[in-house]
Amino acid sequence: MSGHSKWSKIKRQKGVTDVRRGLLFTKLGREITIAARQGGGNPETNFTLRLAIQSAKDGNMPAENIERAIKRALGGGEAGNLMEMTLEGYGPGGVAIIVEAITDNRNRTLQEIRNLFSRGGGNMGESGSVSWQFGLHGVMTLDVADPKNREEVALLAIDSGAEDVKIEQAFLEIYTKPQDLEAVRKALESHSIEIASAELSMQPNVMVNLEDKHAAATLRLLDHFEEMAEVQRVYSNADFSEEVLEAYRQDL
Repeated sequence: MSGHSKWSKIKRQKGVTDVRRGLLFTKLGREITIAARQGGGNPETNFTLRLAIQSAKDGNMPAENIERAIKRALGGGEAGNLMEMTLEGYGPGGVAIIVEAITDNRNRTLQEIRNLFSRGGGNMGESGSVSWQFGLHGVMTLDVADPKNREEVALLAIDSGAEDVKIEQAFLEIYTKPQDLEAVRKALESHSIEIASAELSMQPNVMVNLEDKHAAATLRLLDHFEEMAEVQRVYSNADFSEEVLEAYRQDL
């Protein structure tokens, strides 16, 4: 299991337990609104919306919030001012970072992200400067405590079309081609297997090992990005040691 994936797991645990649940719902709502605005409000015919709604349900977002986000998209108004942005740059130690955001003020968000890169010991790059180091994949996380069950679920996922499965202690990460994410999820759910989260994610082709000093600084920078209401997702190719991750987890 890569350090990046372990950090993603820690993020997910933190997002469920901390007081920033309202921020999480804001992010999920914006994603639903953008998806509905671009592809229509019917999740049966809009895969992106269907995926956004499922992510919202995975995050325990109330149904009325989901419906309100779709109505905002169809009703125009302030939803029409929302725009997507993808920014790229380098963190401490030269690690590659991609930041995906949804904002109603491009210039403000651009400046805030640029400042975070700078204050965090990195720098923002041009479009395409680091994205070539990543590929788009479907990623599912499952909490599976029993080691025997983990092996069985991993085999079932592969048989259902998954490209790869990574096993780490009490959870699994299942990787698929983007177009196969929904089919593999449905196959697992048909066996009464509960999916903790499922999304399309930019995964690094090659990981970068960082010294402890750079690793700790990178984790802080990634977390600062996550704390921005406009930032939807952050990806990096950093590989963190068990010691650095444990120290970070203790600070949550």
